[in-house]
Amino acid sequence: METAAIILPNTHTNTMPKKKRAKAKKTPDSVRPKKDNKPRRRRRIRPLSNMELSYFCGQMALILKSGISSIEGVEMMEDDFSTGTDRQIIDTILETVRLTGQFSVGLAATEAFPDYMIHMVAIGEETGNLDEVMEALEEHYSREEQLRQSIQSAVTYPLIMSGMIISVIIILLVRVMPIFNQVFRQLGTEMTGFAAGLMAASNFISTYALVLVLILAFIIAFLFFSVKTEAGRKLSRKITRHFKMTRDLNDKIASCRFADGMSLILRSGLAPDRGFDLVAELNEDEFFARKLNKCRDKMADGTSLSDALHEAEIFSGVYSRLTSIGNKTGSLDQVMAQIATLYQDEVDTKISNQLAVLEPALIVVLSVVVGVILLSVMFPLLGIMATL
Repeated sequence: METAAIILPNTHTNTMPKKKRAKAKKTPDSVRPKKDNKPRRRRRIRPLSNMELSYFCGQMALILKSGISSIEGVEMMEDDFSTGTDRQIIDTILETVRLTGQFSVGLAATEAFPDYMIHMVAIGEETGNLDEVMEALEEHYSREEQLRQSIQSAVTYPLIMSGMIISVIIILLVRVMPIFNQVFRQLGTEMTGFAAGLMAASNFISTYALVLVLILAFIIAFLFFSVKTEAGRKLSRKITRHFKMTRDLNDKIASCRFADGMSLILRSGLAPDRGFDLVAELNEDEFFARKLNKCRDKMADGTSLSDALHEAEIFSGVYSRLTSIGNKTGSLDQVMAQIATLYQDEVDTKISNQLAVLEPALIVVLSVVVGVILLSVMFPLLGIMATL
């Protein structure tokens, strides 16, 4: 008699349904945390804009002036952000401050704040006036945003108008001129003089359209390079240095940033000579950097700050006299803030005046060019029609 084989179920492998068992094998607990955490560790936070920095500094200044510590202030700000990059920044700051006890280290850990701000916050922590530093930083980045908008308006509007003029001219040459050329041929004649030159330009544009498009793309890429990269900005400043209008504007912007930075440094309790190294981080103009180095050398030789600023041609005229008065009265930080405001007003006024002149000038250029193109073909056409 044969004994039937008894097969016992494998309780370790068969108690779970196949679908669930397959799912469990695909996503074990040891793998899931790695997949979730690895992207977060590699994710890079974008740098904050000037307005975001000003808003953050203003919030922290208000919190600190209320007698609340920096870590408690960050915890309060954490409740305002539930998702997104802002919450990631706050979480990083809070985690680092809890470990180190230093607010400046928490800002540096996010990689979203500029080095200048981190240095100033560290100085504020050392001197015990972090609330005043944060308030001054709010004003500083608010002024930086105003400068950025002024520069953007000074560059964007002329580029748009120039693009419109070029587009209208190309349309007239490529679309309108061939029509007039066909009319002349139907009348048994050819274009002559300036009209013939315009028709040749039209044929050239039509023949080498691809090359012209590539050149236009290169120009757009160069403009993007000049605005978005540090090397491009240096190159554009070298180019604009050869024009008096843009050279004066660049000097005023650099002086405004210097005065604003020195005001912030002096309010923080630092000596002017030590603050020069921090202010140099705000400067992007190598020509103004030479003035800063000259001023630093003058101060090292024993020259007073106001005289050194005047001899280095950083400030002149009324601004130099204001620094002298502020140095004697012990209110140099307030004087620097006033000078920064005056320079900001000068920059805005200068840009507004330039745009006020440039706008009608570009319109006149567009009208003249269009008129010359049309009249160059209309007058010969009217002469031919009169002889018929």
